[in-house]
Parts: sequence; structure tokens; C-alpha cells
Amino acid sequence: MNLLRTPKNLAGPELGIPALSFQAWYEARHGEAAYAAIDRIPRLVWAEYLSWYRQFLKIPVRYRTRLLQIEPADGFFGLHLEVDGRPAVETTRKIVLGTGFTGNGGPYIPPVLSALPRNVLSHTQDNIDFAALRGKTVAVVGAAAAAFDAAGVALENGAAAVHLFARRPSIASVPITRVRGYPGAYDNYRHLPDAIRWHQAIRFRRAGSTPTIDAIQRAVAFADFHLHLAAPWHEAYVEGGQIVAQAADGTFRFDHVIAGTGYFVDPSARPEIASFADRILLWRDKFVPPADEEDPFLGSHPYLGEAHEYLEKTPGQAPYLRDIHVHNPAGFVSFGLPIGDVPSMRRDIPLVAARISRDLFLADLDGHEERMTGTIAADFSDEIYASAVWKP
Repeated sequence: MNLLRTPKNLAGPELGIPALSFQAWYEARHGEAAYAAIDRIPRLVWAEYLSWYRQFLKIPVRYRTRLLQIEPADGFFGLHLEVDGRPAVETTRKIVLGTGFTGNGGPYIPPVLSALPRNVLSHTQDNIDFAALRGKTVAVVGAAAAAFDAAGVALENGAAAVHLFARRPSIASVPITRVRGYPGAYDNYRHLPDAIRWHQAIRFRRAGSTPTIDAIQRAVAFADFHLHLAAPWHEAYVEGGQIVAQAADGTFRFDHVIAGTGYFVDPSARPEIASFADRILLWRDKFVPPADEEDPFLGSHPYLGEAHEYLEKTPGQAPYLRDIHVHNPAGFVSFGLPIGDVPSMRRDIPLVAARISRDLFLADLDGHEERMTGTIAADFSDEIYASAVWKP
């Protein structure tokens, strides 16, 4: 993307401290008029702001560190890591999985594309070599923002033509999540009955995700961009070195296809939590939707507690799950937003932080009680007011 997909004035990582906001940072460098002139935040400028935020608050970030496995132990977790390519094990009592769209699953490749060899198939999650697509005819399957961004980048890198295929007859869908962003619904969403939360999630699923206007304009600026509406693919195979696609609106040939088809949710697919994924309570374990709202994709989402913590499928079997907090889009059904994006920060980060603080405080209560009831020296001596003491 060139611009963030969220409005510039959303509360973000400043968490109620105006001086730490993007607006304050940007205006301090470029002036109030410059901030007023931008519609949404350029991606690289946002990255610069986050870099300043990290440095100013002295937040330690450890790069080149990969979590391979979470091993539950007695009162803590063993974290099996790869640090600079070398194995390491560390311990922790709390974990926050701020791991993005793939954090409880992975990139979704629809069945119609799954048989294609990976040399002609990419997902928008991949590190795509767009320069290699110069002079080639490219298909993009999907119509959300990432799909349009991929189409735009391919054309900017010299693709001969890009055809984007959408299942919907219109991409101007209603952004369902936005209408429940007012404080009453936003702040109290986690307290809603399961039936209402599920119904809102299914509405979003059926409406689809809306691409940003600039992502659309980026692609349609090229004469060799072609948009196919109400055109799902029925079959795809390789013939003579090219992909043959049979779509609802005809048969086409392409050199490469990019799947802008989103992500699946399945905790068992994540190696770091796979060893205990079968103990995590999922929505399908907790809620039975009406027949006209059945959806296996939503059912595979974890059913999270009020502080985004995993819950046990069988009470007492895996109590350690409450110490793993999910701050990624797998919390969508439970909390009504794709958790981990900017819109979720103001509400959800404080929920997680408050629960971690409470749990650790109560777990160490003996030490805290001793500290709170310990004796301390007086702030001053009696001599400071002795001359004024009434003497009958």
C-alpha cells in the first residue's frame, strides 16, 4: 500500500497521551497546515513515526528473533526461539500474540488455485518478485485492498496487463465494521450475547472487505488494468506454460496469478501453538449458529475471554491458556474488529495490559502484601511542628 487504510485521526498507539500521537509528531515536524493537507497517512511516514515512538519511549525490540514453539510448564512458558539463526530457550509468564493475519492460521489459497505450481502462483502475503512480472499477463483473484495494491504494483513494475477478478457484482460494498464503531457498541462489544456477535461477523463476511479509494485509483490509472465483476473462477490449470483460467465471464490465459484471497484461521496450523491447539476453545465449540448463518471459517476462530486470552475447551485441562493473549485478527468474531489493526488499539491494548497487570499482581500477592505493609521511615520529625503544639 502507499497509504494506510485507516483515517489519519484514529486513536492509535498513543493510548490517550496526545503528545505521543501521530498528529502531534507530524505537526511538530511539518506544521499544522501540512497535517491538515493529508487525507490518510503515507505508509513510509507511518513507519518513521513508529520508529520515533519506539526510540522516544525506549521500547526494546529484538529483531531476527523467531518463536518456534511455546512449551507450557509449571507456572511459566518455555519459549523455543531462533535468534540470529541459532536456537535459544527463554521463559515467560505471559504471552501476547501480536502476530498479524497469519497469527492463528495462514494465507488462504482457495481450492480452485491450490493445484497450481508455486512458480506461477503467489499470495499477497508473499514477498512477490514484481520485477519478474514485467511484460507478463497477470491475474489477481480477490477484490479487497491487498488485491488492488498487488495489481497496482504489478502494473507499476511493467506488467503487460493485469486482470482482477471479483466474486461480487460490485466492490463498493458497505464497510460493515464501521457502523458499530460508536462508543456504546465499540466499548461494550465483548459483553454482547454470542448470537449477536456471530450475526455481526457473518454480515461482515457476506458483505466483503472494501478496498480503499486510492488503491482502486492506483490500478485503474493504467489502461491495461481490467476489472472482472461477478466473475469467480471455476477451474485453473497449467497448459503450455501458462495458466488457463475458466471464470464465470470466460476463459483466459495468464503467466502468473496472485491470490488476494485473505487468510484462514486454524490454531493447529501454527507450529508455535500446535502442541496444545486442540485444547483451545473455538467458536464452533461454544456456539451453534442458525442454519442460515453456518460458517466453518468463523467457527474455527478462537473464542476469547474478555482480555483476549485463550479459553479452555475442557475446563481444568489447560489452565495455562489464560496466560496467552491474542492480539491479532483471530479475535475478530469475539471483538468485532480485525484485532491488531490501528482501529483496535485504543480499546484492546488497555484490556490486555490491565489483565496482565492484575494476574501478575495477584499471582505474586504474598510479596506485594509484604511490600505494602512494610514499615517506612517518617517523612519528617516531630520537631517541625513542636513549637505549635498546644500546651494546656
